Amino acid sequence: MTLVYEPGSTPAHRLDPRSKLLVQTTFVAAAFVYTTPPGLLALTGLVAGMLAVARTSPLRSLWEFRVVLPVVVAAPILEGLTLGAPWFVLADAIGPALASVRVLLVLLVTAAYVRTTPVRESRAVIQRSVPGRPGQFLGMGAAFVFRFLPVLQDDVARIRNAQRVRLGAERPVTERVRLLAVAAFARAFDRADTFALALQARCFAWNPTLPELRLGARDLPALALAAALAVAAVVGAT
Repeated sequence: MTLVYEPGSTPAHRLDPRSKLLVQTTFVAAAFVYTTPPGLLALTGLVAGMLAVARTSPLRSLWEFRVVLPVVVAAPILEGLTLGAPWFVLADAIGPALASVRVLLVLLVTAAYVRTTPVRESRAVIQRSVPGRPGQFLGMGAAFVFRFLPVLQDDVARIRNAQRVRLGAERPVTERVRLLAVAAFARAFDRADTFALALQARCFAWNPTLPELRLGARDLPALALAAALAVAAVVGAT
């Protein structure tokens, strides 16, 4: 299953997308201010609460980011390695390990937002925040990315499965990567041509009728959390 919006009735689904984006933005600010283990532990508990409210599985969400996970995990290991004895310095790996934890927390918060927010609402937030044609262009681009990226992920998964069935796993790694990249790019260009044709057939509009956004009482907890995170980030940075 790819990282896409899933209809539901959770408290996170009922929130205005602006309040969710505000929480996400202030959380990122706080995550890059509180870099110590106690601070990251507190943020981890907060993320667990966010995922629970959104009914989003952390393991399933991390699996969706499996392409970047090897880089996140390998960074502290490579930083701690040395060319001679003692071969691994734990003190050198602590900083990158804490940075990797911050990245994982931000990815989990992003996953909760994507799974609980329709693409049209995200586009509405962007177009109403940035006036004129630039806002329309940014909103359109965000909507296309949210809809197009999961399709490309599925295509890559199908290509890998096809290679596996054809005993592609027995080929050298460099050749497997080359074949996967060529097939994935070819499929992406085909998808782009089909997508453009579909937009023309549906009379694509730069400024369609977007859903109405309305902040209500249900957004007060999210706004309070965003305010608390913002204050914590400012206090921690000073």
